[in-house]
Amino acid sequence: MKKISIVSLVALCAAAGCQQNVGVKYPETRKVGHVDSYFGTQVPDPYRWLEDDRSDSTAAWVKAENEVTFGYLEQIPFRSKLKEALTKVWNYPKEGTPQRHGGKYFVYRNNGLQNQPVLYVSDGLDGERRVFLDPNTLAADGTTAVGSLSVSNDNKYVAYTLSSGGSDWKEIRLKDIDGNDLPDVLKWVKFTYIAWQGDGFYYSGYDAPKGSALSDQNTFNKVYYHQLGTPQAADRLVYIDLQNPLRYHNATTTSDERFLILNVSGGTDGNTLAVKSPSTSGGFAQITPSTFDYEFTPVENFGDDLYILTNHEAPRYRLMCVNLKNPARPQWKTIIPEGDDVLRTVEVVGDKLVAEYLHNAYSQLFVFDKDGGSKTPLALPGIGTLGSLSGKKGEAEMFYSFSSFATPSTIYRIANINVPAATLHKATELSITPAKYITEQVWYESKDSTRIPMFITYKEGTPRSGTTPTLLYGYGGFNISMTPGFSVRNLFFLEAGGIYAEACLRGGGEFGSEWHKAGTKLQKQNVFNDFIAAAEYLVSEKYTSPEKLAIAGGSNGGLLVGACMTQRPDLFRVALPAVGVMDMLRFHKFTVGWGWADDYGSSDSEEEFRYLLGYSPLHNIKAGACYPATLITTADHDDRVVPAHSFKFAATMQAAQTCHNPVLIRIATMAGHGAGKSTAKSIEEVADICAFTFWNLGIKYE
Repeated sequence: MKKISIVSLVALCAAAGCQQNVGVKYPETRKVGHVDSYFGTQVPDPYRWLEDDRSDSTAAWVKAENEVTFGYLEQIPFRSKLKEALTKVWNYPKEGTPQRHGGKYFVYRNNGLQNQPVLYVSDGLDGERRVFLDPNTLAADGTTAVGSLSVSNDNKYVAYTLSSGGSDWKEIRLKDIDGNDLPDVLKWVKFTYIAWQGDGFYYSGYDAPKGSALSDQNTFNKVYYHQLGTPQAADRLVYIDLQNPLRYHNATTTSDERFLILNVSGGTDGNTLAVKSPSTSGGFAQITPSTFDYEFTPVENFGDDLYILTNHEAPRYRLMCVNLKNPARPQWKTIIPEGDDVLRTVEVVGDKLVAEYLHNAYSQLFVFDKDGGSKTPLALPGIGTLGSLSGKKGEAEMFYSFSSFATPSTIYRIANINVPAATLHKATELSITPAKYITEQVWYESKDSTRIPMFITYKEGTPRSGTTPTLLYGYGGFNISMTPGFSVRNLFFLEAGGIYAEACLRGGGEFGSEWHKAGTKLQKQNVFNDFIAAAEYLVSEKYTSPEKLAIAGGSNGGLLVGACMTQRPDLFRVALPAVGVMDMLRFHKFTVGWGWADDYGSSDSEEEFRYLLGYSPLHNIKAGACYPATLITTADHDDRVVPAHSFKFAATMQAAQTCHNPVLIRIATMAGHGAGKSTAKSIEEVADICAFTFWNLGIKYE
């Protein structure tokens, strides 16, 4: 890598930085007189027109904003050198966890800079690999990506999903196990399982959109059965709920195909399960409570006994057994009881139960007997995160991946789960030799004295001077846990001599359901308080200072950054909100945003409206304030958090900002919320984010 030196912000401003910031001229953004009335409160929405993703005026605004943003980035003298160095760091082989199906092993691999990983297959673990599916051949710009992959239970067929331009919309396509294409193509599916039953499968889909495919609200999710070799129009409708258009419905089958399980949820938190025999024409029998108060994840069946991972009367989760011939609640049996740590996942391998726990937000792995007895630990390499785990009922072989902040994904193999000894299967070799890093876990107090954990990673020998550039990352929502994981961007920041900090905020799943609930709806401010307290801790403990502190987060984490930078603009030098939920009054009006009301509440409720209005990033920008140097990132094909959130936030901030800190928005094309983004587009985006961050934190690349 090129040498990177850290210079004072004062010197940087004197040289060029602040002069460039003064010269930023934002596009004129038209305002309209639109006003919404919520329970007697009038709320102006002057940039409502930017919600129309198909209009010429929106397209012109996007073009003008990108011209300003890229014009600013092009003036950073080390931008091109930084991108060149980042590309070299990115260029290392990346490999997934092998999956075994009928003696064949499937594995994804990217040789370093391929836009999309290639799926290979081999006969036997050490057999010669052959290309099974190469999505790089499907689009010249590398923006067609493979999503999920499902092999039929008889190992004859492979179904997979494809997405274009980062959209959540998928197509399901088919191959036989030898790699020959089948003619079947299923369209307009989203967030679907693929559940095999004989020579066909169940899947979930929507009617084709009548308006904008990227922003219109998605309603009436349906479950279908597709018989191979027939057109999609002939697919059999299995389930639809005409009374509740805003629900998700998914079907899964047990591995022996004896039971069809219907999973219904009203949003992102809580679900119900119902079951039937696929061979009968009757309806589904409810086997869990019909409310959405708890989560129920089917794991596997042993005969009539279905194992379910749940937080039902167990906030840190437990594994239960429900006999499908007698599913009444009093007959449920506990297989793995709730413990002190969160039971995150359970898989059946051979006739054993492999369970991952979260202990203080990092992974621990154990093997249980089928009845939950004989808990045997499997030592992991250190503080880090268990990634994908592959294994099957009745087969003793298992693979799993492990990563940490300074270590990319490493694959391990257990040849016989009955004698669970792990051996290294595939180590990842970086294209550079990174410095030695230290990761420490600290605990700090939030505003209400709740203790919050945070991981802090830095290069060995980094002084505690209070002047080290620091990147603070958070999420805090949807029961998603922030655990130690590898990121090229973070490694690049660490190699530059910076500190990377990751806070485990309430709203996540690090400590179970109660931790999650403490950061939702009318308690959402707890999440922002936790993040602000993390920043204050880093400053008070002399890791950094407000002038050297950047904050970042994506999606719900983009909301986090937007809320914290508007509440405490004095505390941060740089803000990096990515694909964020910024308009808390209208998020539920677009695509599947209605599902987020479980975490956020909704402006359709008066009490929740007033709470949302109190922190909504878009509605709490104050004219005349000085906000941090801000680079907002979004994409034109983001149909999960539609880019209008970022558009309106950027326009409002640019109109309000009075100091010299730039407020820019970078709008990627043929990209979406993040999944499936091509390597080329990822490198370009990360390079620009790093250049902006380095420049405004006073890190000079030379």
